[in-house]
Amino acid sequence: MGRLSPGSCHEPPLVTGGIPRAKEYLEAVVACMNRSWGGHFSRAREAFAKPAVRFYDEPVGTVCGVPWPSDAAAFYCTNRRTLVFPLSGGWIENRTDLYPFKVAAHEYGHHLQSLTGVRRRYEARLRSQPSRQNELGRRYELQADCLSGVFLGSVRGSLGRGERDWDALLDAVRGSGDEGGYRSHGKGATRVAWLKRGLQSRSPAACDTWSAPASQVA
Repeated sequence: MGRLSPGSCHEPPLVTGGIPRAKEYLEAVVACMNRSWGGHFSRAREAFAKPAVRFYDEPVGTVCGVPWPSDAAAFYCTNRRTLVFPLSGGWIENRTDLYPFKVAAHEYGHHLQSLTGVRRRYEARLRSQPSRQNELGRRYELQADCLSGVFLGSVRGSLGRGERDWDALLDAVRGSGDEGGYRSHGKGATRVAWLKRGLQSRSPAACDTWSAPASQVA
């Protein structure tokens, strides 16, 4: 499908405004992703559908028919193709960095995986190779990290952010890695590597975590 065309995004400030501003911010980011990815699919003559979006002032007991994931900032309900965003919490409140933008783009990456059949093939692999559950899960999540980088790279020029902001984003992503125990998303350095691959290439084709050696999805 080639590189994602350069786009322009408006990024409302988050440091003030509380929950209403957080919702405004996320609505702007999602609208920009819909335009960008929708155009990309259209040029490739591939079917595209926008995700549904649900906002919550704070986490609730159940959402999309399942318990709210206790360790998630935001998430994607695959069964209903819905982006779910809590409008409070450390991932988004009073932030001045690009981390909320990246989180939204990561969850949108999961929507792209559903649209393109990646999710379906991933679930089939899980059924046939249950012993590889953790590794396959990391490949799935790291691909979403890379796809978030593809989008961020495509709108980078429109955001008016300096190099310090981009370095701060990499630091935040590095801090979100799995460094021990159950590792579902990959180590911090691994997550940064795939995000940077997307940022630099602006091409979904660069996000093939499935054929990458195990050392690159640790």
